[in-house]
Amino acid sequence: MEALGLARALHVVGVVLWIGGVSMVTLSLLPAARDLQSGGNRLKLFERVERRFARQSRWTTMLVGATGFYLVAALDLWHRFAEPRYWWMAAMVFVWAAFTVMLFILEPFVLHRWFARRAERDQAGTLRILLRMHWFLLALSVVTIAGAVAGSHGAFVF
Repeated sequence: MEALGLARALHVVGVVLWIGGVSMVTLSLLPAARDLQSGGNRLKLFERVERRFARQSRWTTMLVGATGFYLVAALDLWHRFAEPRYWWMAAMVFVWAAFTVMLFILEPFVLHRWFARRAERDQAGTLRILLRMHWFLLALSVVTIAGAVAGSHGAFVF
């Protein structure tokens, strides 16, 4: 397989694993944790699964970032970032950067402690905040993916 084909394949696989996991957490894990009756187990369940998912997400976001940069550089697509019809190129970078900051900086150094302190006072409210954050990130990711797939196949979306 040629380098560009391999990079594209790895890029798509990385996005599927990463955003598919965000979807699972948003649509399944958080609602299940919210619906548990015993308060102490709610966040413990979420934290156990989320910790493993965060590890996987760090690897996949690095893979997506590296392959994305390689594809833009190898295909000399820099000009697309200045053209409104390729809005999805900037959106992909934005989504990647937001998750990268979240996974490598905010979550380990700020959010984990903040949510733990907040959960001591209000577990249900803390889970609601987590669910809203995940819904926002998932919606942003899905719009970006739809735009990227349509845009890369010649359709002008939005």
